[in-house]
Amino acid sequence: MPGGKQAAVLPAPEGSGLFHTDCPARQVLDHITSRWGIWVLLALRDGELRFFELRERIDGISEKMLSQTLRTLVRDGLVWREVEPSTPPKVTYGLNEVGRGTSDRLVEMFDWIKANAEVICAERGGPDAN
Repeated sequence: MPGGKQAAVLPAPEGSGLFHTDCPARQVLDHITSRWGIWVLLALRDGELRFFELRERIDGISEKMLSQTLRTLVRDGLVWREVEPSTPPKVTYGLNEVGRGTSDRLVEMFDWIKANAEVICAERGGPDAN
């Protein structure tokens, strides 16, 4: 796997827990569950993709947001990036081991959501519906 570099895991500050703002897991969770982070991780589950393939697969994402999301996920060590020197450069992305583990758990969550989506959406008609 190209770019198999693992991101450094910083220890949590003394006395912090999951709900504390200084918890490293909280920042990683914010990146994974960002508006586009989930979709990028799920799109890369089936294998490596070039930038334009990701953009086409993820309906509604702009080039700017895809670029920012990929930069964050690469920095976090969830996604690898490989640049093939050519004109124009060919940039390919894929999941590394940590990213694959993350996307496996996301698939479990999405399977549950798909199985329960009708019930959840039916609840929208309740007294607090917008």
